[in-house]
Amino acid sequence: MVILFNKPYGVLSQFTPEAGHRALDEFGFPPGVYAAGRLDHDSEGALLLTDEGKLIKRLLDPMFEHPRTYLAQVDGQITPEAIKQLSKGVVIKGYRTKPCKAELVAPPDHLWERVPPIRYRANIPTSWVKLTLIEGKNRQVRHSTAAVGFPTLRLIRVQIGNLSLGDLQPGQWRVVTERII
Repeated sequence: MVILFNKPYGVLSQFTPEAGHRALDEFGFPPGVYAAGRLDHDSEGALLLTDEGKLIKRLLDPMFEHPRTYLAQVDGQITPEAIKQLSKGVVIKGYRTKPCKAELVAPPDHLWERVPPIRYRANIPTSWVKLTLIEGKNRQVRHSTAAVGFPTLRLIRVQIGNLSLGDLQPGQWRVVTERII
């Protein structure tokens, strides 16, 4: 069984609550499924859960380079040069990230409101970047956008492989019947 879950902000990618954060145990998943990967508690969006150990290994093994697509709202009006740097890969914590697909996108009109909302500063604009990565280093998107001078304010994974969140709202999930990768 494979489940696509829209993980809300503030929820851990584990079944045990910790340090005051909510966890997966409150969303009514069938017994025996585990998160295939993770999203930090301050990130939102697509998270896969499964009871298939081989699938978890395949999804987490960097050798398979399966794509993950994120929308990142960044602090400031991101520049074409910063987008180019993100595309080529940046150095974070002594490691050069692999090239990725990066593009400036219009503010998404289909997103839910985040609770709590991101900070708002009237004289500093925000912009949105769509990034598709084939590796999953810890907090890679956040570290990468900060490395090019535009810290991430909100991060939403919208697609894993060919599975898109579609109209799943935060806290909702569905059993996946289509091929994942």
